[in-house]
Amino acid sequence: MSSVATLSLLAAGILSAAEVNVYSAREENLIKPILDRFSEQTGITVNLITGGADELITRMDLEGANSPADVLLTVDVGRLHRAEEMGLLQPVESDVLTSLVPEQYRDAEGHWFSVSLRSRVIVYDKERVDPAELSTYEDLADPKWAGKICIRSSSNIYNQSLTASLVSHHGAEATEEWARGLVANMARNPQGGDRDQIAAVAIGQCELAVVNTYYLAGMLNATSADQQEQAQAVAVFWPNQDGRGAHINVSGAGVSEHAPNRAEAIQLLEYMVSDEAQIWYAETNNEYPIRPDIPVSDTLESWGEFKADPVALDQLGIHNTEAVRVMDRAGWR
Repeated sequence: MSSVATLSLLAAGILSAAEVNVYSAREENLIKPILDRFSEQTGITVNLITGGADELITRMDLEGANSPADVLLTVDVGRLHRAEEMGLLQPVESDVLTSLVPEQYRDAEGHWFSVSLRSRVIVYDKERVDPAELSTYEDLADPKWAGKICIRSSSNIYNQSLTASLVSHHGAEATEEWARGLVANMARNPQGGDRDQIAAVAIGQCELAVVNTYYLAGMLNATSADQQEQAQAVAVFWPNQDGRGAHINVSGAGVSEHAPNRAEAIQLLEYMVSDEAQIWYAETNNEYPIRPDIPVSDTLESWGEFKADPVALDQLGIHNTEAVRVMDRAGWR
């Protein structure tokens, strides 16, 4: 065998051995298809490890320098900020990422980058609630909504980040007063996930719920007739449109501090903000693309355009601890 042929075989072997290890807090069906496309196009094998976000962050911390993780992929900027604060993510310099991911949706030093967006909105019973009565997140503390609101527990990171956004805008004292009013207006003790809140509105347990947009979109497009029926019983209201705008959060990713496959990890992050991946997020997952040049799905388009809160997302992580204290003092369980 010639030396050229030998080198070619060695190169092919190196290329086929390329891999990237992803610790993902997203459900496998919500991320694996796009990871498979990445592998098909690049020849890089993606080894996917799924689990709860806090579990994966703890695992990375315990593994330390021996961690096989190359990429941490999770939902909610609060968890990305936590991983960054724990020293689990390394800064990345990428012209692709900085040019395609708006500044608001990435860490200033490149520790993490958003790959999709969702808003935490109010959904209401179309038969029992006049949307003209709705206005802001702050208004949910008004006694007129006593016994009418369903929402997840205070341990839920989505609610923690929503509360952190209020702390950022109004301070802890005013946010605690708001949280007390919200608790007083709850129709039942917090329980279940966002889909359960939508179902509770549909069956009349409450009139309003606070949920992430992609849960409602998923129910509207579900194969289950029951889920479709429940989702069709409610409508979306975009809060704070006359003020700062609706609360935004993200799914995002960062390269781990001790990534053994750093180059492949950066290549994966760059792919996740590519046209193909962003279109997939929009059409398949019904999430909002982080890129304004990518169209949304038909379901999201049917809800109309909305004004988004421009607060820098790192503020949600910075104020998370105070938000949890506020919720606890307010009796939000």
